[in-house]
Amino acid sequence: MAKTNPGRFFEDYTLGETIQHAVPRTLSGGERALYHALYPARHALYSSDAFAQACGLPASPIDDMIVFHTVFGKTVPDISLNAIANLGYAEGRFLRPVYPGDTLASTSDVIGLKQNSNGKSGVVYVRTTGRNQNGDAVLSYCRWVMVRKRDLDAPAPETTLPELQRTVPAAELIIPAGLDFSAYDTTLAGEAHRWGDYTVGEVIDHVDGVTIEEAEHMMATRLWQNTAKVHFDATFRPDGKRLIYGGHVISMARALSFNGLANAQMVVAINGGAHANPCFAGDTVRAWTEVIEKAETTAPGVGALRLRLVATKGPKPCLDLRGEDGKYLPDVLLDLDYWALVPM
Repeated sequence: MAKTNPGRFFEDYTLGETIQHAVPRTLSGGERALYHALYPARHALYSSDAFAQACGLPASPIDDMIVFHTVFGKTVPDISLNAIANLGYAEGRFLRPVYPGDTLASTSDVIGLKQNSNGKSGVVYVRTTGRNQNGDAVLSYCRWVMVRKRDLDAPAPETTLPELQRTVPAAELIIPAGLDFSAYDTTLAGEAHRWGDYTVGEVIDHVDGVTIEEAEHMMATRLWQNTAKVHFDATFRPDGKRLIYGGHVISMARALSFNGLANAQMVVAINGGAHANPCFAGDTVRAWTEVIEKAETTAPGVGALRLRLVATKGPKPCLDLRGEDGKYLPDVLLDLDYWALVPM
């Protein structure tokens, strides 16, 4: 009897089931140090205990994207080991900060199923929740994944598509307890631009670019314990290439956005996102951001910006997203809509 895990296929999912994912993970300063070695991440709140304490927090939290990748990585053996593509995200909410020493575990609820017309694959919709050692939810998000079928003759499930919010309303953003930007130090943060300096519709070119390396993206994906075959096994794809984990592109673009958004300190929600085109080693990632919406919060000195972060590949940012056919242009890698907290 086989003892190895071949991963789930589309016909193995049942609407409404809850999947408890294996191997909880205790985070430490080691993850932060390696994260900052892999990406040009420099946001002050995640770099300095003293800066975070001056902003009302007990210490510097673990980077939001480390939390996302850790919770996401737990789900891969059960959700996307046999995935063809991770198609999108919605309703992402960061519910409380994570600190070194916290242990994270993940569960996923299957909230939608749709077999594709070719009968060879289908789309699985899940809502994943990450919890700490006390059972407190720290992150919740939805994603949908195209997954292969093992048995092409397996009957198609009844199509169920979940109703998902297009955006997380500003009034529903969770502001960390104690966060206070009243005495925020823009000199230490690296830029003077506050909430009032940004205008809706403004587009910021983040200027810098980073060329993706094979070793770095595989190290990052292993760090998050993401076991998806397409990221490691060059024989798994017909083109013989290792696909870059989409989260690697998210973190790279978020880190690049420091230049122009150094004071967008905390990601508190992911409204939606799409990995528009595959990324491979040798591609040079650049990023730009559009300011979509502004909102005040109840926390002292804290405002919120809704931002559209776009990552592209090539010698300069691609500002046009879609062609005449409505599809993403080939140089567009990521289209991410999120809320961030900034000083007023």
